[in-house]
Amino acid sequence: MKKNKAKYKRVLLKLSGEALTNTGGFGIDPLILSSIARQVKEIKGFGVEVAVIVGGGNFFRGLAASAKGMDRATADYIGMIATVMNSLALQDAMEKEGVFTRVQSAISMQEVAEPYIRRRAIRHLEKGRVVILASGTGNPYFSTDTAAALRALEIGAQVILKGTKVDGVYDSDPEINPKAKKFDELTYIDVLNMGLQVMDATAISLCMDNKLPIIVFNLKREGNIKKVIMGERIGTIIQEKGG
Repeated sequence: MKKNKAKYKRVLLKLSGEALTNTGGFGIDPLILSSIARQVKEIKGFGVEVAVIVGGGNFFRGLAASAKGMDRATADYIGMIATVMNSLALQDAMEKEGVFTRVQSAISMQEVAEPYIRRRAIRHLEKGRVVILASGTGNPYFSTDTAAALRALEIGAQVILKGTKVDGVYDSDPEINPKAKKFDELTYIDVLNMGLQVMDATAISLCMDNKLPIIVFNLKREGNIKKVIMGERIGTIIQEKGG
């Protein structure tokens, strides 16, 4: 690989809503937004085209509300609206760093976001804009993980970069179990068979069927997004065997 040459030309960055908070709780931490915006600006300097999908769990979790008696479809729609709030906050942070962005929503919100149109999203990427994809797939019963896999395939991304609060995939929660084992590489089948909470089974299966790799890494360590796109082996890569 040539020096300063990115390994990937087009990527989809998947963030959980909790990744935007300092403690994994409620709301948004502006300092974390700024850190993400700086990192995205940095990789754009290497010619990388970036799409972003962010969850809404820092405001509302549809599955949790459904478990407490709320209608599942209604709960999921509320969760989708939460992702729009995060997307707009992320857009603001990126534009403060001088990064041109577009928010596209799978649910029509014409006053604050464009509708999601695949060809338009691709054109924005080609013009050097970051596309923030809100509202998941626009359908209840589908997570933002599944939306990330679907949109990555639609726009022709080469990899899903899943930013988390830990430095990869472990066999148990490393914040609870100090002896948890970290995996450097896994296959899609490994993830499904071991029940690892990386992405939900629908998302993993979609990536497996289309041979789309997933890299799980620590988002909170500034500079890690650049390391991933430059090909450094950090975090955990999930791909087909021998990929």
